Amino acid sequence: MSRLFRKPRPAHTMTNSLRCLAAAGLLLTAGFACAKEWSQVTNPAPGRPQAIGQTSKGCLAGAVALPADGVGYHVMHLERHRNFGHPHLVDMIESIGRATARDRLGVLHVGDLSQPRGGPTPFGHRSHQTGLDVDVWFAMDSSLLGRADSLRSNLDAPSLLNRTGSGLNQMLWDDKHARVLEFASRVPRVERIFVNPHIKRELCRSTTGDRSWLRKIRPWWGHDDHFHARLSCPPDSPQCESQEPLPAGDGCDSSMDWWFRAPTTTPTPGRKAPHHIEISRMPKECQWVLMD
Repeated sequence: MSRLFRKPRPAHTMTNSLRCLAAAGLLLTAGFACAKEWSQVTNPAPGRPQAIGQTSKGCLAGAVALPADGVGYHVMHLERHRNFGHPHLVDMIESIGRATARDRLGVLHVGDLSQPRGGPTPFGHRSHQTGLDVDVWFAMDSSLLGRADSLRSNLDAPSLLNRTGSGLNQMLWDDKHARVLEFASRVPRVERIFVNPHIKRELCRSTTGDRSWLRKIRPWWGHDDHFHARLSCPPDSPQCESQEPLPAGDGCDSSMDWWFRAPTTTPTPGRKAPHHIEISRMPKECQWVLMD
């Protein structure tokens, strides 16, 4: 096991990230790690890159930062300081940015990756905790950055749905969106990509030829203004917990019908992540990731 995880620092060397725990008189092994505390750590944990735990209950060591600008992409909302990820994730984003630029499709506007050490965020996500998730806006207008402030914090991704949410706005949906999704899906390390069900249905309708990449495109609530790509657990991360494997097929079968029925109760994903999480429910390595 990495030196990073062998033992905690003495109490007198604890960083500000643990002061909420000490002030509350809680033992680390039985207490809470505030999402706010994870967000206040500004540098990655040392050591080799490791995604630890589940994407919605985990952390990240040895993260690298995605540069704010690169070939074919710009990172948005720099004030959030969520442009960190496992090196595999950064490589993936840069590769689809290059493909987007090569084919002159526009510019990718990248939303959140993870915090410098992963962990829960004070708002916006329940996942994105292990450095394996990224949101990429569907807005690809190369002039968009010209309307942004210095931290790119004043802009939000526009939805591709029509006003009633009953389908795609065909004035906004374009083949370039399908091509970028295909670029991302064909990256071997990408495990799945979440999009709005209307987008998945349109891809099922319009894709011809080799449709194998559609298997990774999964319908999920929201995701009408961005797609959410998730990588599989890296070989260098033995504490990373994988999701269930995807079902066989392209996902365009009768299982799609469920998303367009009117269920008596429709689950609504929360907009905010929990403000604390029990450390005892997180992998023990995350204690030292937060403390180091």
